Amino acid sequence: MKAISRMLAAGALSTLVFGSAADAGAAEGSYKRILLISIDGMHAIDLANYVAANSGSTLASLVQTGVVYPNALTAMPSDSFPGFLAQVSGGTPRSTGVFYDDSFDRTYYAPDSNCAGDPGAEVAFAENIDVDDKQLNAGGTPGDWKTQIDPKKLPMAMVDGKCTAIYPHSFARVNNVFEVVKKHGGHTAWSDKHPAYEWLAGPSGKGLDDLYALEQDSLIPGTKVKTTGSFKAERDFDEARVKAVINEMQGMDSTGAQKAPVPTLFGMNFQAVSVGQKLPKAGPGDDPALVGGYADASGKPNNGLAAQMAYVDGALGELVTALKANHLYDSTLIIVASKHGQAPVDPATFQALDDDPYTKTPGYGFHIADDASLIWLKPQTRAANLRAAQDYLTKNMKMLGIGKLYTSNAMAAMYLDPSTDSRTPDFMVAVNPGVVYTGGSKIAEHGGSSMDDRSVALLVSNPHLHAETMAALVQTTQVAPTILRALGLNPNELQSVRMEGTQELPGLHF
Repeated sequence: MKAISRMLAAGALSTLVFGSAADAGAAEGSYKRILLISIDGMHAIDLANYVAANSGSTLASLVQTGVVYPNALTAMPSDSFPGFLAQVSGGTPRSTGVFYDDSFDRTYYAPDSNCAGDPGAEVAFAENIDVDDKQLNAGGTPGDWKTQIDPKKLPMAMVDGKCTAIYPHSFARVNNVFEVVKKHGGHTAWSDKHPAYEWLAGPSGKGLDDLYALEQDSLIPGTKVKTTGSFKAERDFDEARVKAVINEMQGMDSTGAQKAPVPTLFGMNFQAVSVGQKLPKAGPGDDPALVGGYADASGKPNNGLAAQMAYVDGALGELVTALKANHLYDSTLIIVASKHGQAPVDPATFQALDDDPYTKTPGYGFHIADDASLIWLKPQTRAANLRAAQDYLTKNMKMLGIGKLYTSNAMAAMYLDPSTDSRTPDFMVAVNPGVVYTGGSKIAEHGGSSMDDRSVALLVSNPHLHAETMAALVQTTQVAPTILRALGLNPNELQSVRMEGTQELPGLHF
């Protein structure tokens, strides 16, 4: 997207909107708690545009007491799992081993297989592992993820000689900030779009005290339409989880049923903007005149997306008001980020393509394709088919909208060697601008490597901070060590921070 590219080149728009870094400062000292918010899909340009047009908004007020990073990039691939793992672990898939929420492991076995047959299986941690993904509660009790996940739907692996169902928290290879905070006696909580986000408990399984998960892909009551098929339904989905976070601020658990410590580290993601970017037209409960997506390459939102952004700003206002009402505001560092962006922003470039040709790749094992593609070959025949697979993908680049093909050698240089690592894809595809693999009606997606996918909003705010714009290029992996430093903890307790040398965000003095 040209607008985002210009921002990355100079940071000019952000300086115009947010003020000069030369006039700014930051308070020293650590904080008692962190409120982490992910506005999924929100680009840096979305934040700049919204604040410029809404000077009295919650986001504008947070900017006036915060440090803005207009040139922040999320992980590559830019899917939800690696994107959020970046924020909480400080690592990329190179250390985390997580490339997508639907991926492949060459040593795993299919669900309910008793580890029979050849290893190599899809690893999907989304609505597919719910007890009942048609229900908002996922077939269980919100606040108790163990009642929401069906272990028979989990992939399996040999662990200490025993065939074992692999829960999401066992999948990441590294620890995260929730585990570190919990280790030091803090209380932790999170709310997200699937029960599968119990992965935030980390490899230890002990990092998360309270997960309030509702199922985003559930059906709107009385319809056969998913929550993602309505602007209003998605706002309602987010709002139910806002109430859970407010319960936690009031000294209760997420459900409001019993007393609990106010969390040291807590927060939620918002899905409303992401759906506003992807949904082309109104759904159940919506004004039929609403249209999703962007109007042009400048990032001007159509009325459907504009409504979603306004909702999220109002919901952030609810959270700030609750912090103040419970005397938590001054001692809480608020971090607003995004797991991923969304592509394309420019509607003129949108091109829907079929991803089925990927299944014809010689030696094919599995692939996932949104606005990128990751391809794994069957491990048993990988070596024999690697050259033919690369030739096939190269020959069909135009048909598949491939802008750049990352070969196995390239993947080994960027991540780990797919010939020896069980997770790294054999190939990764970066698509031409505007390409989305879909047979449906969505007009945008994420997961790829374009600037529309990776340029995300990032803001750190507290009433004791002064407005500052840090134009330097930063990565969302830097959020994780910043969280620990703000709480007075050692960022090097994070394995990915040590492995990848991840630095804290610049411009903050704790």
